[in-house]
Amino acid sequence: MTLDRVRIGFIPLVDAAIPIVAADVGFAAAEGFAIDLAREVSWSNIRDRLTLGHFDVAHLLAPLAIATSLGLGALKAPLAAPVTCGLNGNAITFSPHLYDELLEHLAPDANLFDPRATGAAFASLVRARRARGDEQPTLGMTFPFSSHNYLLRLWLAEAGLAPDEDVRLAVVPPPYMVDALEHGHVDGFCVGAPWNAVAVSLGLGRIVHLAVDLVARCPEKVLAVRESWLTDAPDRADALTRACLKAAAWCDDPANHDDLATLLSSPDRLDVPAGVIRAALDGRLEVGRGVRANDDYQIFGRDHALRPDPRHALWLYAQMTRWRQAGGEAEEAERAAAVYRPDLYDRAVGAAPPAVAEDPLGLFNGG
Repeated sequence: MTLDRVRIGFIPLVDAAIPIVAADVGFAAAEGFAIDLAREVSWSNIRDRLTLGHFDVAHLLAPLAIATSLGLGALKAPLAAPVTCGLNGNAITFSPHLYDELLEHLAPDANLFDPRATGAAFASLVRARRARGDEQPTLGMTFPFSSHNYLLRLWLAEAGLAPDEDVRLAVVPPPYMVDALEHGHVDGFCVGAPWNAVAVSLGLGRIVHLAVDLVARCPEKVLAVRESWLTDAPDRADALTRACLKAAAWCDDPANHDDLATLLSSPDRLDVPAGVIRAALDGRLEVGRGVRANDDYQIFGRDHALRPDPRHALWLYAQMTRWRQAGGEAEEAERAAAVYRPDLYDRAVGAAPPAVAEDPLGLFNGG
């Protein structure tokens, strides 16, 4: 029997593990279909190839799926997210020089894990540079419609900085972020695993914050599909969701982390040493001055992380509005929330909606 084939585009990041494992460990085949994976390097490529029909499904930035559905970027196409790719996985990394400069401005009794303390130090650093006539720091983020952009802006704004004036925010695709740091094109960045750990392992970076310091349950990527794809074959979307749920449970199990790290390290997947990936999976990251441990650094499926939460979509849309990417109209916000489809997830897994946390995000500033 010939299996139905689903073509999925992905960026080499640890949170692409769910579709990769669904394809490579056999969960898709168990649901009666095969996955053809296509490795891409930039989010604009992924978006364009999904909207033009080159891909059936895309591992996609959640804010980009919303923006594309609303026509806020280069293309407009109605997209839906029947499943997410988990939560968290980002970090903010500085070059060793910028990190040491940050420490010079840190209060003597400050907690390095407290974003308010490091934000105050970074604001002092920026003001000192301006007073000397030095260039403002350049910080890389993966795309204008990305959690990485919003995480940096959240941290900077809480420190009293104007992100569009006091720093330069530069778009760099995730696989090129470490190269950009090495060659001095950026002084730091916010990106997903494993690229922060890669920078540290090469002696090129120091991790300032795990992103869970800023947002405890940060919406990240979704598996986005065109709405027409859902209409054409709803059973296929259900099978994809069930395969991803099983893949996520496999990824969450520490007993599988060695195998998962090896699988993801292959040249046609992430092409990064397995040891670096394993550290991200375990939430035990060398930051440049010791090790940071956080069990929530990368969440795949536990605590219903794969089920799309429209409140996450609304928060992302609120960031778009705050930073003048969107108009903030109530009707547009409703359409943004409708990109997240928990109804499709519940139908696929055949379960009643779970009880949801009162606070879906856990923002460090209480917002």
